[in-house]
Amino acid sequence: MKPLLHSHRWVAREPDWAVAAIAGFGAGGILMLLELAFDVAMGLDPWRPPRLIAAMLLGDSVLQGAGYSMPVLVAALVVHYILGIFFGFVLAAVVAPFHLDSSLALVLATGALFGAVLYLFNFHVIAGVLTWFEELRGWTTLLGHVVFGIVTAGVYRQLERPTG
Repeated sequence: MKPLLHSHRWVAREPDWAVAAIAGFGAGGILMLLELAFDVAMGLDPWRPPRLIAAMLLGDSVLQGAGYSMPVLVAALVVHYILGIFFGFVLAAVVAPFHLDSSLALVLATGALFGAVLYLFNFHVIAGVLTWFEELRGWTTLLGHVVFGIVTAGVYRQLERPTG
């Protein structure tokens, strides 16, 4: 008789890196749309978050502007998608060796926790260096990052290829 519970101890198991990149890229896009929707719904400037993100690449001088700017938007998209892919890799590197993808519920819970930790890291640790990120702290950004983690984990589980 097979045990019903899977072992979640570390086992040398390589993540599916291509799928991790796809999952992080897609979830990064969903996160950007959520951020835009939250800002519009709350009557905030929807171009402010792209400026804050673009400042990582273009420097903090872009924070002085307002409204739409194509170079700022392109820089924000590049940074956001690169970080989404990177954090997709990080999540896969945690999920695969511990077999946290053994059930949908477990992988989604792992993704939610990952998103919350990512929020804390980005907006309470990294914001110590990139101080302009402090203004993005709040429940909508936390919720967006939890959704990012859930979507990344769910897509990863659905698309990952079995390893031999």
